Amino acid sequence: MDKLVEIRWHGRAGQGLVTAAKLLGETALGTGQYFQAFPDYGPERMGAPIRAYTRLSSEPIRIHSQIETPDVVLVLDPTLIGLVDVVEGLQDGGIVIVNTNKSPQEVRKQLGLEGRNVRVFTVDATGIAIQTMGRDITNTPMLGAFARATGVFPLESIIADVRRNFSKKLRQEIVEANIKAIEMAYQSVQEG
Repeated sequence: MDKLVEIRWHGRAGQGLVTAAKLLGETALGTGQYFQAFPDYGPERMGAPIRAYTRLSSEPIRIHSQIETPDVVLVLDPTLIGLVDVVEGLQDGGIVIVNTNKSPQEVRKQLGLEGRNVRVFTVDATGIAIQTMGRDITNTPMLGAFARATGVFPLESIIADVRRNFSKKLRQEIVEANIKAIEMAYQSVQEG
């Protein structure tokens, strides 16, 4: 990584959004990079729309504000599209990764991105989470999608960090289910 990468996450409370933002930051730390990861939410109730942010850099980060012009946007809950402007401020040449079973072309149209220099990726993180973990917790599959879509970190770095962090607090079979979800998402990302 040779510059500051700013990432905005969109989802609902209870989907593991804040955990994913922090895990991505800790992956950066494990590769010798600098990071910031922080949430932004109003009423703290299950299902409420929330945002989280992650900054990654090879240099110390001196910015301490919300991310207004992200390089990457991840949408964990596709029902937010149309309710929240998830692509607000997205940089030219930016990346959008959406948890959906729709095609990237359908999502591009839904987000009003026709004609814009933005790469759109989709992955059925919900289906993968249910298949591998038995629950609709899409944060770890979206980390796999992030690795594939951006190339910022190799998949192995993200897996190693998730394994290290989750092994401290979760049973081994749950850790392995999350790793499987990350790998499946990495393999099934679509770009359009």
